[in-house]
Amino acid sequence: MLLAEIARTSAEVARTSARRGKIDLLADCLRAAGPDDAAVTVAYLSGELPQRQIGVGYAALRDLPPPAAEPALAVAEVDAAFTEIGAASGKGSVARRRELLGALLARATRAEQDFLIRLLSGELRQGALHGVMVDAVARAAGVPAARVRRAVMLRGAIGPVATAALGGGAQALEAFTLQVGRPVRPMLAAGAPSVAEALAKLDSGPGGKRVAVEWKLDGVRAQIHVDGDRVGVFTRTLDDITDRLPEVVAAAAGLPLRDAVLDGELIALRPDGRPHPFQVTGARTATRTATESVPLSIFVFDALRLDGEDLLDRPAADRYAALAEAVPADLLMPRLVTDSPQEAAEFFADAVRRGHEGVVVKSLDTPYTAGRRGAGWIKVKPRHTLDLVVLAAEWGHGRRSGYLSNLHLGARDPSTGGFVMLGKTFKGLTDELLAWQTERFRELAVRQDSWTVHLRPEFVVEIAFDGLQRSPRYPAGLALRFARVLRYRPDKTSAEADTIDTVRALAPVLD
Repeated sequence: MLLAEIARTSAEVARTSARRGKIDLLADCLRAAGPDDAAVTVAYLSGELPQRQIGVGYAALRDLPPPAAEPALAVAEVDAAFTEIGAASGKGSVARRRELLGALLARATRAEQDFLIRLLSGELRQGALHGVMVDAVARAAGVPAARVRRAVMLRGAIGPVATAALGGGAQALEAFTLQVGRPVRPMLAAGAPSVAEALAKLDSGPGGKRVAVEWKLDGVRAQIHVDGDRVGVFTRTLDDITDRLPEVVAAAAGLPLRDAVLDGELIALRPDGRPHPFQVTGARTATRTATESVPLSIFVFDALRLDGEDLLDRPAADRYAALAEAVPADLLMPRLVTDSPQEAAEFFADAVRRGHEGVVVKSLDTPYTAGRRGAGWIKVKPRHTLDLVVLAAEWGHGRRSGYLSNLHLGARDPSTGGFVMLGKTFKGLTDELLAWQTERFRELAVRQDSWTVHLRPEFVVEIAFDGLQRSPRYPAGLALRFARVLRYRPDKTSAEADTIDTVRALAPVLD
């Protein structure tokens, strides 16, 4: 298939506001792509590269060659070119990447050049979000969306699932099963402003259903796979960090399990049991070399598989009962099962006193719905925080001269695939963060002037704030009050940032 078809579809999807219309357009394009080009087509129309990063920044996209007169670029050729560009390394690699990119763009028409530039700069905002793409794959292949959704959950990526669905239909999707050693997309939690509201959402409280209330740690989500003597540790973004965490591997290998897939949290604790700042935990998982300078503790809270039996579809109560029999109590996440709002509130207060983020309130009935932020898990924090995307940064002055300081913060807009700005902040940035973000932002800028550097929308930052105020200055009519940076979230993609709908729902609570 030609790249021109993807570029045309992208433009049409961007002009279409209705979800069904977007799905129809995407499905038509996927049918044209067929199994051979399906995975790359899905990635491009989702605004992603299969290679993730290829080392192309703003500077390489400024000077474009004259466009081709007629479309001739095949999707497979573009994918191969991006792979070659990303593989360039060592002395002269920057010049080599520019040469290869220039040759590719010279073969592209004006519309294709525009599409490729927006794809490479992270500005392909057309509303082709994950849920829309899943439905489009289902429609293109003529299979139930539920089957596609489950296959994506188990495979951890939509591209291979699209290839299978278009090539073999529903029967081909049966091949996607839970496999030890291959991570699945983790189940996520929705949010609530209080424990009482979380209980109400789960139909709990006096006379209602019992729920589990667990600590919410300020750590790193980890999926631990055990296969005999082999152990794998994966992040929530499915990155393999096994080699970096020898103490975690040793603890998992010591469990009396033949094979297992466990879900949990890793965190660095002080001798008194209180958590270190997140940066300490994050440094352990971010470093490429194994070290135990600050050991990480394991807190397991779910089991997807235990000794040959898949548990994904079992109720949460059954999964936890099996987990508690298989894993020592000192490795389990502290929890309370109750229908009492008072007991749940006291458990929440105790978790916060111990230095943790809050709690997660969980239904005892729900299966493990990986990759979805469903109603079965609800997180509650004592402070108001949002995970937002850095859209731009302004140069500082005074003590911060020479550093990119003031951050432009945006919430995700599911209806457009773009981001809605909610304000700016320079508070909470340490000298280390200032130096780090200045270097990274300059590398990945899409455009800049003498005052502001505009970025690919891929840096997620956790922001604490005191409230929301009405503001005609920003598109949503809302602005953050006293916003401050808590930490960057390298474990989250921009697709996992909080939405503008979440912000609007908070407005009456915070006024």
